[in-house]
Amino acid sequence: MSETTESNPEQVKAKPPAKPKAEKPPAIEELPFEEFIATHYLPALTKAFDKQGVEDLKLEFNNSQVCGKWAQGLRQFTVYFSKSDINAQKAFSCADTGQLPSTLEPFLIDERKAPLDLLVFGVIQRLNVQKWLKSN
Repeated sequence: MSETTESNPEQVKAKPPAKPKAEKPPAIEELPFEEFIATHYLPALTKAFDKQGVEDLKLEFNNSQVCGKWAQGLRQFTVYFSKSDINAQKAFSCADTGQLPSTLEPFLIDERKAPLDLLVFGVIQRLNVQKWLKSN
C-alpha cells in the first residue's frame, strides 16, 4: 500500500500564513478638527475659489471659525462651527462692501455628516446665491 499525501503530514503543503490586513488610514474627515481644517478644508476652499476666478482670497482659521475675504477685503464670509467637530452644528454669515455681517444663518443643517466636498460646496453655493462669484 502506498502512502498518500493525506496520510503523510510532511508531504501536505502548508498554507502560507495569511497576510495581516493593512490598516486603512482614517478618512480625512476623521482627523482631528484643527488638522482637518488646516490641511484639507482651507486648501480645498482656496482651490474652489480659484475655479470661480477669485484670486485674492485670504482665509483664516481661529476659534472654530473659518473666515474668508476677497475682492480687496470688500467681500467676506465666515463658517462657524459650534464646537471642534465638522459634524457639529454650523452657521454661516457673509457681508459686502467691507461691512460687518448682519445675519447669521444655519449652514448645512440637514446633513448628519459633513464631508470635505460638501463643506466646500456649501460655501460656494451660498456665495453663488449672492451672485458674488465669477461664474454667475
